[in-house]
Amino acid sequence: MRIVITADPYLPVPPTHYGGIERVIDLLVRGLVARGHEVTLVAHPASQTPARLIAYGRPPHVGVPCRILELAQAGRSLWRHRREIDVLHSFGRLAALLPILASRRFPKIQSYQRDGVPWRSIARARRLAGDTLLFTGCSTSVYRLRPGGAEGGEWRTVFNGVDLSTYCCTPAVRPDAPLMFLGRVEAIKGTHHAIAIARRAGRRLVIAGVTADSGPHAEYFADHVRPHIDGRRVVFVGPVDDKQKNHWLGQAAALLMPIEWEEPFGIVMAEALACGTPIVGFRRGSVPEVIRDGINGFICDDVDEAVRKIASLDTLDRRAIRSDCEARFGAATIVDEYERLYIEMRARVDRPTRGLAGGRRGPAETAGLFEGSEVRLTPDTTTVRLSRDTTYGRARPHR
Repeated sequence: MRIVITADPYLPVPPTHYGGIERVIDLLVRGLVARGHEVTLVAHPASQTPARLIAYGRPPHVGVPCRILELAQAGRSLWRHRREIDVLHSFGRLAALLPILASRRFPKIQSYQRDGVPWRSIARARRLAGDTLLFTGCSTSVYRLRPGGAEGGEWRTVFNGVDLSTYCCTPAVRPDAPLMFLGRVEAIKGTHHAIAIARRAGRRLVIAGVTADSGPHAEYFADHVRPHIDGRRVVFVGPVDDKQKNHWLGQAAALLMPIEWEEPFGIVMAEALACGTPIVGFRRGSVPEVIRDGINGFICDDVDEAVRKIASLDTLDRRAIRSDCEARFGAATIVDEYERLYIEMRARVDRPTRGLAGGRRGPAETAGLFEGSEVRLTPDTTTVRLSRDTTYGRARPHR
């Protein structure tokens, strides 16, 4: 199949350090190319990919003018190559699909890897694209607020995964092995909870991740994390690459995920499981879907329960944790699931007999797709004007 995959232009595919979504896209692209598919990736100019790369983006990727330009760049690319597409799979902004949403010539899959699905836009996109548009979430929690009926769109869950060859299973660790926190050092990630859990459980804690240089997240680090870092009981190692992750996760007694938000899918959970390292996490977001309680970790409601569960870590089989990861989160499994979706969606499309749904949509019809937006489509151009309060026009945090 000729498959076009789109990504937001903020980070290259794959990323050097932080960037869970870009890692998943890289895993998928490489897997599809290895299976003989003709893949085109629309992404950051510095992306390193075996697919054909269509580069776009305008640093620093903030502010309404930059975002509008980037949406237009992606949209124009999709329009130009529309006759070369068997399946379109978007991990980027739904607004970028505007030029080709009404086309019935090929199926579209929009994958959400973030919390906060724009349900009004979903409803309008669904009316425009009909059953050629399918949505996926990296966990069921992503679409937990889905409206009933067709307006909420058709959804499937496809977990994120990891390249298992990057991580080695450590079948046993020392009795005094440290606990691990890996991720952005922010309040919603629960770094302060991880410190409290480790201290009360009598364990050392290794913190790895990205910290902010300024703003509320930098203040959080200065006030709630840095004072506890002593180089012995609490160690901070900063950002880590894949090799360093394999080292630190492999020697950890457990990964702590004491999150304070509905995290769609922390890719670090799959990375830890690939090392055979169990997870102790709070009952938020995708944690209850990833953790099989008592098998590959423990699901907890608060710090007190997490402290109690730490004492039971030696009851878990790290080899079994790795095996479970291979079955549920291995690269081959993830590529299989998306490939099956592509085949299913292709079967819905009767390409020789169907063109645009009801003919090309005029500007008045298409402009209503996104709140506060004006959109005009012509064969060669795409004009998109988004107001500052539009979901896809304002600067949104990249998670």
